[in-house]
Amino acid sequence: MRQMENPTQFVQWLRSVAPYIHAFGGKTFVVAFPGELVAAGALPVLAQDLSLLVGLGIRVVLVHGSRPQVAEQLALRNVEGRFHNGVRITDGAAMECAKEAAGELRLDIEAAFSQGLPNTPMSNAHISIVSGNFVTARPLGVIDGIDFELTGVTRKIAAEKIHPILQTEDNIVLLSPLGFSPTGEVFNLTMEDVASQAAIALHAEKLIFITETPMMLDAAGAEIRELSSHQAEAVLQAGFLPNDASFYLQHAIKACNSGVDRSHIVPFQLDGSALLELFTHDGVGTMISHENLESLRQATIEDVGGIIKLIEPLEADGTLVKRPRELIEREIDHFSVIEHDGVIFGCAALYPFPGEKMGEMACLTVSPDAQTQGDGERILKNIENRARAAGLTRLFVLTTRTAHWFKKRGFVPATVDDLPKDRAHMYNWQRRSQIFIKTL
Repeated sequence: MRQMENPTQFVQWLRSVAPYIHAFGGKTFVVAFPGELVAAGALPVLAQDLSLLVGLGIRVVLVHGSRPQVAEQLALRNVEGRFHNGVRITDGAAMECAKEAAGELRLDIEAAFSQGLPNTPMSNAHISIVSGNFVTARPLGVIDGIDFELTGVTRKIAAEKIHPILQTEDNIVLLSPLGFSPTGEVFNLTMEDVASQAAIALHAEKLIFITETPMMLDAAGAEIRELSSHQAEAVLQAGFLPNDASFYLQHAIKACNSGVDRSHIVPFQLDGSALLELFTHDGVGTMISHENLESLRQATIEDVGGIIKLIEPLEADGTLVKRPRELIEREIDHFSVIEHDGVIFGCAALYPFPGEKMGEMACLTVSPDAQTQGDGERILKNIENRARAAGLTRLFVLTTRTAHWFKKRGFVPATVDDLPKDRAHMYNWQRRSQIFIKTL
């Protein structure tokens, strides 16, 4: 057995991914990939990574595309493929090619998940691929005067049949981009449509597109790491994305707006991109969430009254240090708030210490009416993002009542000596707050 080069680093890494493992266990992920991934020879590695997810207790539904495989079959028949707005027009010949491609891809996928050589990631894995007539479809019809013939859209995903299959250990459900009508017709569907509809019907935690497209960039060429569905819609309307990326984003938005917690668009060119996206803080792709980030924003002077009303009960019982209105008004630019229908129901402040590249998160408060809904974590993430944008590398908090909450979110105990000098001089020894620090 080869000796591990850096066991300490390995242990630290394993501990760092543990929160994700605990959070994802028992959740359903819909993972979709295009036929280009198979053509690029990346299917065996993806199977290894997804088998690891199954081994961690994640329920995986797999959706494959087949566009290059269908194109190959059409070329062998000397038939030219027809498209309109990026969607294939499926005549009888194209449908036969789609069926043949789907059958061939299913065999390739089953073979990839049957790997089991010793000393490989698939060793001791016993994955079963389960497929069937889980997708009901209808014809797309005539659009812009174009008859799409046997091209269809998903009408229903048989979630009631899929859920029991996923309950069985080591099962993966495989959906092909083909659907069936109650009259027995077969329709050619897009992988993106099947995947988004499956994620919605199954109430999936995540929809993950493993794509042939590169990392999504904004109009200025900067990487797009995270968007709310509202922001993503604005990106689509701006029109600067390539067509393929726009098509993925469109379906990611649809899923998030219909109840899927997170959608991810992850390039497959990077080895292990699915694992890096899921188990690292920043990921390697673009994440879309339904949260309207406009409701989580930097505070303005108009928010002072709402902040005071929110924190007064906690100041009264000693959880928070009392802050006069004048102080909050002077420091309002440091605050972030969560607002709904004009009501402030969460806040926190970031005080930077640039010399030490540290920041203090203070006054983290969520209304009792909104607790247990994850808003405290949303505010924490917002403060962390603000700190990173300001070039800070560590975030610290002082607390007397909520030490456990911060520990669960990656903060570690520290001492007054670990604080920036200016903040250490202001430490209230009578209050004796506990100090916690998190590396960003």
